[in-house]
Amino acid sequence: MTRGLELLARLVRALSRRAGRGGGTTLPGRLLLRVDPRAIERMGARLDDGVAVISATNGKTTTAAMVAGILERAGERVVHNRAGSNMAWGVATALLDAGSEPGQVGLFEVDEAWLPRVSEALHPGIYLLANLFRDQLDRYGELERLADDWAALVEREAPRTRLVLNADDPLIADLGRGRAASVCYFGLDDDSQVLAELQHAADSKRCRNCGAAYSYDAVYLGHLGRYRCPSCGRQRPEPAVSADRVELHGMTGATVSMRTPAGRIDAELPIPGLYNVYNAVAATALALELGAAPGHVKRALEEFGGAFGRVETIAVPGPDGAAARPVSILLVKNPTGANEVLRTLALEDGELDLWLALNDRAADGRDVSWIWDADFELLAGRLRRITCSGTRAEEMALRLKYAGIDAERLAVDRDIASSLDTALAVGPDRGRPLYALPTYTALIELRELLAARGLAARWAD
Repeated sequence: MTRGLELLARLVRALSRRAGRGGGTTLPGRLLLRVDPRAIERMGARLDDGVAVISATNGKTTTAAMVAGILERAGERVVHNRAGSNMAWGVATALLDAGSEPGQVGLFEVDEAWLPRVSEALHPGIYLLANLFRDQLDRYGELERLADDWAALVEREAPRTRLVLNADDPLIADLGRGRAASVCYFGLDDDSQVLAELQHAADSKRCRNCGAAYSYDAVYLGHLGRYRCPSCGRQRPEPAVSADRVELHGMTGATVSMRTPAGRIDAELPIPGLYNVYNAVAATALALELGAAPGHVKRALEEFGGAFGRVETIAVPGPDGAAARPVSILLVKNPTGANEVLRTLALEDGELDLWLALNDRAADGRDVSWIWDADFELLAGRLRRITCSGTRAEEMALRLKYAGIDAERLAVDRDIASSLDTALAVGPDRGRPLYALPTYTALIELRELLAARGLAARWAD
């Protein structure tokens, strides 16, 4: 029966993709789990090279794609939820690719709230836990609740698993306290990337051990940095894998030099931002733990083409057959992630054209108050034209006005298609890039629109 059910699920996946309805990564898994609640455990047992799980608030899709690229270059056959569907049904769908032949490794990004339940079924041998930021409070609750859930998971799994942890995130680093033999820490060590102060949107500011406020020697991103507790003495662990020389080149990428136990790795990342440097360092740490060589890491990172909706650039013709413009898509979903995108855009020369789509659907989080903690002021005086779209387009426009952006440069249109055409048509310089900043469901809508126009693959493919 189980084989027949898997064949049916594969047929559903194929039909969903052919129909272009975006259900190819979720519907088959939902079907499997409804009929066989232990499908993940059963299919995961076929992965004789083990299972690695990646979770984080920000960056897990990109990090998982980087690790997959490194392992494949190292000769591994990787079973991976490539489209980024990271709840139980997405993992179940990905496991349909796990055949009976030997030599398969499972690599799954898992939603932070689903991590304990999915891990109980998958039995991972290694976890990469990269960060925890405030995100979708209506769905996840406060950060401390997720941190408690992850701590309970680590306590349960500790005797038989290894951990790859972000030393720069106090919530994550605490998970490895007292487990030195089974933990690999990663982080940044380049003072040229230090922020002037802890950002307003920073989340984890107090020691979970004693409650005192952390003292920071360096802040890199949100609450990530070099910290210590002046009360109980807890401090950032020394990372085994560390980016100690970083140069950011705006939207074109970054130069990264990493110190690792396997030797130094220097790479030219083709994707921008310090947040992607963190993703690359995390991916390097996990890949090395899984047996990849430094050469595999370097080549895979330098050839990395990005993940779904994360710094994709697509040439899109304007309305009425106008010449195509490059549209760079950068997902934004919480204040820390948005701030890193804004910091990256601020490195670009000249005035910028932006298309922002703010949705408040369930997958985005109903509460969009996070936009008031994002530092849109960074781009005040730098924007030529801004088009606001999505179900909460008016609120986004209001936020930009309060950021000091001229109202005459703003256009508001809730419709994704017509607003995109408006943004593409602005100005005589057709070669000027358009930067698209959508929330998650707006990203799905945008990609489906571009697929319908024959400009991109459908998101479930």
